[in-house]
Amino acid sequence: MITRRIYRGIWKTGQDGAGLQVLKEDRTAQQLVKEGALMTAAAFSWRDNVFLYYECVDRELEPEAVAGAAAPYLIDWPGEQAARKWISMIDVFHFNEPANVEHWLRKDPVERRGGRVAFLKREMAASYIYYHYQLQEERAFHGGKYDIIAMHENLLFGYQEFPGVTEEPVVPGRLSSKGTPVPWSDSRMDLHFQPWEDGYLYFKPVEQIYAYYTGLQ
Repeated sequence: MITRRIYRGIWKTGQDGAGLQVLKEDRTAQQLVKEGALMTAAAFSWRDNVFLYYECVDRELEPEAVAGAAAPYLIDWPGEQAARKWISMIDVFHFNEPANVEHWLRKDPVERRGGRVAFLKREMAASYIYYHYQLQEERAFHGGKYDIIAMHENLLFGYQEFPGVTEEPVVPGRLSSKGTPVPWSDSRMDLHFQPWEDGYLYFKPVEQIYAYYTGLQ
């Protein structure tokens, strides 16, 4: 069984440099990958944000077990019984999902693992999820096997692998309807995104801190 997890943290004021250095030097995630507890582990940095993406094998691991070294440099998130250093981001879209360990193993070398971010207009968040869930579960068309988009508030974080692998999902879709717009451009995703300062829409790439995989890729 493979479970995918994405988390967001925010550095304390003035602590981003020290926190990033600690994460770069920490070998906990790498060791968990070597031991087979994780298939993939990656961390990314953007402004005062840090993102974790990892794939648990058989049992779920909390982010503290993967990147606990960063904890002293992160702010506390309120909103639950106890404060958290890492906020779980909601999976809002993926083309494919793990059926089992064998299905999820990379069959060809991965040249690059990347992260990207974008902002939704807050009033369009429900519409974005609606359209993407239809596309996802109707299996309307196929895309990157390992691509995934997660959300916290109106911030989207996407994980990707290159070169992309496109294949039909093994896990059946959960919808029998046919509501995905054809062509997809009719969903008007351009109206969903909050423009960047330079006027650009959609996703921009972020910096990779590390990326580890259980195989040779």
